[in-house]
Amino acid sequence: MQVSTLFQQDKPTFSFEFFPPKSPKASEALFQTIQEIIPLSPAYVSITYGAGGSTRDLTHDLVLRLRNETRLTVVSHLTCVDSARGEISAILDRYHRSGIENIMALRGDPPEGQKEFRKMTNGFAYAAELVAFIRQEYPQICIGVAGYPEGHVESPNRLKEMDYLKAKVDAGADYICTQLFFDNRDFYDFRERCVLAGINVPIVAGIMPITSMKTMQRMADLARGARYPARLLKALSRAENDTDVERVGTHWATEQVLDLLDRGVDGVHFYTLNRSKTTLSIYKTLCLAC
Repeated sequence: MQVSTLFQQDKPTFSFEFFPPKSPKASEALFQTIQEIIPLSPAYVSITYGAGGSTRDLTHDLVLRLRNETRLTVVSHLTCVDSARGEISAILDRYHRSGIENIMALRGDPPEGQKEFRKMTNGFAYAAELVAFIRQEYPQICIGVAGYPEGHVESPNRLKEMDYLKAKVDAGADYICTQLFFDNRDFYDFRERCVLAGINVPIVAGIMPITSMKTMQRMADLARGARYPARLLKALSRAENDTDVERVGTHWATEQVLDLLDRGVDGVHFYTLNRSKTTLSIYKTLCLAC
């Protein structure tokens, strides 16, 4: 099923993101973790992208396994990093032949040890170029793109940033999924700016429950600009261990989701850090699977 059709059901979608396994053993463990959320009937699950080598192959294999062995709708991430047009075309062709109908198209971050993104020879410099290529070559594929409520770290000009986002939508993107955020006011402001920019596709809110101080720091590095409100930091400062941190993080994310639902969000996308426990807790508290 295409994700774009889910937004036509006039109710918010709930989806989950997992990052790519680094070994066959890890891939099997992740497959089992993903199976735990099947009873929640998620709108879709997405698998992030290993930019090169065996990690990329494991991502592709996991996506195809989920497609073949479960009834889940799967969204596979695809980036411009270290990939020429021919490589990306081959990946898309493999997905198309295997029944994968959804792609999250991203420029991608520079590989580890590289300060700036470098366009591959005969590759793509921007996500909008990748979106346009997918839309032209595989018009039947549903395309999602990223949005940044707090701003993209490489785009200090917030006015141009919205122009870049609109370029992705104009190139053929069907919906936007945001980077994680911890203050809903940032999301609502972003949503209003999208309207002002003439962007009228569904916008899914990205939520990451904090589960430990270590993962919090890691996500701060990966998100490159995530803002932690003082009220959240104050609550975390009272935590004596990671069990307390997880309780605080789960409560905060639950309140975020409840507020988003009250204010008509198109969908909520959980960044799971490859763990299902916290997301299951939020679902139970809010009766999202009732």
